[in-house]
Amino acid sequence: MSPHFAIPKILKFVSDSLPNPGLILCSFALFIILDFATPPEYIFSYFYTVTILITNPRKRGFAKFVITLFSIFLTLLNLVISDPNKIVLSTVANRLIVVIALAVTAWLSERNQHYQDRIAQAQTQLQSQQKLTQMREDFVSTLSHDLKTPLLGAIETINAFKQGNFGEVTTPQEKVLETMTRSHQMSLQLVETLLDVYRIDAEGLKLQLSPINLVDIAENVIISLRELSASRRVYINISYGNSDFRRTLWVKGDLLQLQRVFFNLLTNGINHSPRGGKVEIIMESDPTNHIVKILDQGAGISENDFPLLFERFYQGYRDRQAKGAGLGLYLSRQIIEAHHGIIWAENRFPNGALFAFCLPAIPPYET
Repeated sequence: MSPHFAIPKILKFVSDSLPNPGLILCSFALFIILDFATPPEYIFSYFYTVTILITNPRKRGFAKFVITLFSIFLTLLNLVISDPNKIVLSTVANRLIVVIALAVTAWLSERNQHYQDRIAQAQTQLQSQQKLTQMREDFVSTLSHDLKTPLLGAIETINAFKQGNFGEVTTPQEKVLETMTRSHQMSLQLVETLLDVYRIDAEGLKLQLSPINLVDIAENVIISLRELSASRRVYINISYGNSDFRRTLWVKGDLLQLQRVFFNLLTNGINHSPRGGKVEIIMESDPTNHIVKILDQGAGISENDFPLLFERFYQGYRDRQAKGAGLGLYLSRQIIEAHHGIIWAENRFPNGALFAFCLPAIPPYET
């Protein structure tokens, strides 16, 4: 195809690829007239960069490539249709420099558009993250107001009934009220756990560190779980490795958070042990660490459960007597790791499971 037939078709393609085809096409035609109506040593091909730069971004890939080639073709065509005897080396060199400039302009324009796309994508992601943050805030607000507040009110009302503020309470009624209290407290605990998961994920775990005796925490948590262990008919025992004497295990930690770890692991052990079984807490030490082991008499842990035990919302142990939300072990891992410790699980032989954690020891603390 000769240049005379190719140029109109390419000009039409160019016009379809520009944001303002009429005006830009006239300008492009003017650049061609200026370039071909003057001697080759007068170079107007630099004006072709305007067309390259304003190519419609929606068609920027192939269109920009074609327009750039067309501009280079027109730049070199001026040499071909001119009198070869009048062409000097400097004119050829200048035209080649223009060709390089047009190619570089197209490349830089494409890179610039690529960066603009990346920026737009980043802005979209940022907006999505902001929306997600707002959704989380709405979620926390819902938990705090629409769920937590009514639960607290219901517990207080039940306590008022139990105290006889609304009349005498019979023994069967008292048992029903106790059941209702436990149910509401379990729901409230779940709401608190969900709130803590959100806070840890969004803000990180903030610890209030002080010298703490792990043995005191274990004994207090056992007392708080006395009713649950009695209802499950599970006995809880504390031992101190090879010694039968009470000892102290001092660490630098957050009292409330470490209480939560003991509560989660002991509740886990109670829920997995059969009726009439036993959950044992073993407190051990080495020169640098204190180790707490909690052993139950359940069916143990399957191999498929091990990699996911400490993940959010994972519920293994299909023999559980009570189902949870799958957040207790996840929170326990977050808390222990925030204390620069480690937590793990093992199977016991012939049956049962062991959950353990170790924390850096500190010298005995005198109260």
